[in-house]
Amino acid sequence: MTARFELPAEHPHVALVTIDRPERANALDPPTLRALADAWRRVAGDPEIRCAVLTGAGERVFCSGMDMRTTIPESQRLARGERVAPEVFAALRDVQTALLAGFDLGTPLVCAINGHARAGGFDLMLASEIRYAVPHASFALEEVALGLYPTGNSTVLLPRQIPWVHAHELLLSARPIDAARAERIGLVNAVVSPERLLETALATADAIARNAPLAVRETRRGVRELLALPLEEAYVRQEEIGRPLRRTEDAAEAQRAFVEKRPPSFRGR
Repeated sequence: MTARFELPAEHPHVALVTIDRPERANALDPPTLRALADAWRRVAGDPEIRCAVLTGAGERVFCSGMDMRTTIPESQRLARGERVAPEVFAALRDVQTALLAGFDLGTPLVCAINGHARAGGFDLMLASEIRYAVPHASFALEEVALGLYPTGNSTVLLPRQIPWVHAHELLLSARPIDAARAERIGLVNAVVSPERLLETALATADAIARNAPLAVRETRRGVRELLALPLEEAYVRQEEIGRPLRRTEDAAEAQRAFVEKRPPSFRGR
């Protein structure tokens, strides 16, 4: 498989997704797009998965974006109204899901950025809530240099996540920035050594997965909903989201565990 899906036994309730084409800079060809889309649908549809981690195979590239030898020419053919093979058409139809562009995973995503993140790889990163990168990673949106519009997540999410001036520099210059600057402008949480990258990402995923799953999912949803609301409406909406959680079995279990001085056992109810 060009995108591996794993449920590591030592990390309960965590899914690990790996883009596995290091010989092609982890570029997204049609089979990889379909495999990624399938992985995200599996995460979104399984309530036992409480957090997901995304990384790339190898030590050089996280994801270089769409495969220039296959995906880009085929998408241009389709845009011209030409016929493409059924399996290619299915992959192109899955692009938005594969990039998590407009597809809500419903589950927190942690990115372990093991190298360069370009174009579609950058888009995938933007869909995550938490990000760690190795020191040699770089970040770039190169679509304008190729005569293309960045139709993944970047024009939608990037100006909402980092300051306006930094977002426009990345979007309009097509020049890469290094990991240290990405950390300074808030694009990634931290820069960590390659040996500790996956360990760090999985430790954060484990911490998320240990918390009450309903509370985690609703908190994630609330942040996304409230971001676009005026303050007065946001306060009303957060109470609407939060009130039902106070009546859950998990909330009662957390109180019992506190009194009994033991870790809670959450069941997502």
